[in-house]
Amino acid sequence: MNSAQQQNHSKLPRKTGVVIIGGGVVGVSAALHLAERGIATVLCEKGRIAGEQSSRNWGWIRRQGRDVTELPLMEHSRALWKRFATEVDEDIGYQVGGISYIAETEAEMAQYQSWLDKAKGMVPDARLLTRSETNELAGRSDQHFIGALHTRGDAYAEPALAVPALARLARKRGAVISENTAVRALQHQGARVSGVVTENGSISSDAVILAGGIWSRALLENEGLSFPQLAVISSALRTTSVSRITTCTLGASAASLRPRADGGYTIARSGVNTFEMIPAAISHLPAFFPLLKQEWKNVKFRAGRSFFGPLGRRRWQVDQRSPFEVVRTMNPAPDKKLMVDVMHSARTLFPALKDAKTVETWAGMIDFTPDEIAVISTVEKTEGLILASGMSGHGFGLGPGAGMLAAQLATGEQTAVDPAALSLSRFNSEKG
Repeated sequence: MNSAQQQNHSKLPRKTGVVIIGGGVVGVSAALHLAERGIATVLCEKGRIAGEQSSRNWGWIRRQGRDVTELPLMEHSRALWKRFATEVDEDIGYQVGGISYIAETEAEMAQYQSWLDKAKGMVPDARLLTRSETNELAGRSDQHFIGALHTRGDAYAEPALAVPALARLARKRGAVISENTAVRALQHQGARVSGVVTENGSISSDAVILAGGIWSRALLENEGLSFPQLAVISSALRTTSVSRITTCTLGASAASLRPRADGGYTIARSGVNTFEMIPAAISHLPAFFPLLKQEWKNVKFRAGRSFFGPLGRRRWQVDQRSPFEVVRTMNPAPDKKLMVDVMHSARTLFPALKDAKTVETWAGMIDFTPDEIAVISTVEKTEGLILASGMSGHGFGLGPGAGMLAAQLATGEQTAVDPAALSLSRFNSEKG
């Protein structure tokens, strides 16, 4: 442990109002919300802030295409992103550039129309683009694309810059943020959570927010609680600086891209993931089978050493080294063969990228739920525990709103939206 880490741990309070587990966009946003209200808050991150998926995602801040269940909260999140971008201490690449899903087939256009029908005016600036509008947006003159779904007011930012900047803002406003501090277990007083046990000592608190991303299920299972959450590996790349096609993000089935602050693009392919078989995958598979069946052609299955790795471990004691200390930062290898294919597709779809070169490829692990909708919820029979996980691949945009709602639930504050549809209890097979 270096001197900076020792100083970090020496300042760890032994009592606070709320403990937050996890230093991704949701946990950091919750800490910021609580600090702004003068509530004593300690955020414990097992590694570094935004070390995992919160710095590895695409950076889209979108309402477009989102499940309508999340749209009310996403409106709050969109407003928070706009505010935070003006309050943080550096340029986080935030831009309201719009988002477009581009169609090459009538079937894709039908899907976009279906979403517009479901949204029913909840996203008033969303509309379908004509063939000519779409091809002009994509920088093509041959009318290849037949149309698009476009939302003018959606935005994006640089994840690797944004979340650490939010953490610094939360610290400035009074939150204690302790990196390299893994939470091993919850403390209880009767049926109520009374704090946490970390690798560096215990912290008593009135409430605990679990925003641990892919690690939330493991901690809950160690407490004898169930959370139907699985994880997939998703790969992405960034390019050299090239001529700007548009300020808009462009999503196509073979390649989606976002303009980067450095002049390049972040490029990936939606829905193509690697699913690792671990004990939890087997136990929760029935709940996920409809989703996996739907996405079968886009999912690669893999079994290996991870079966008995940190995510596969079920039980440990508070005086034992936890999985969160074994792996401080989950850093899966990208699918390089896939990235070569995605880059080829991007150059084919968008001629302006013909001279772009791949600078870097990376991968992250996305946690998801059976219905691909976030869980921001109290936990039955465990008073004072709030779960904010299962962001299902679209948590960066929703993060500030998710953190706000989790903080409101933790403190009994009036919630900005009705949290019922995001409740963990929706997965309870015993409910009628």
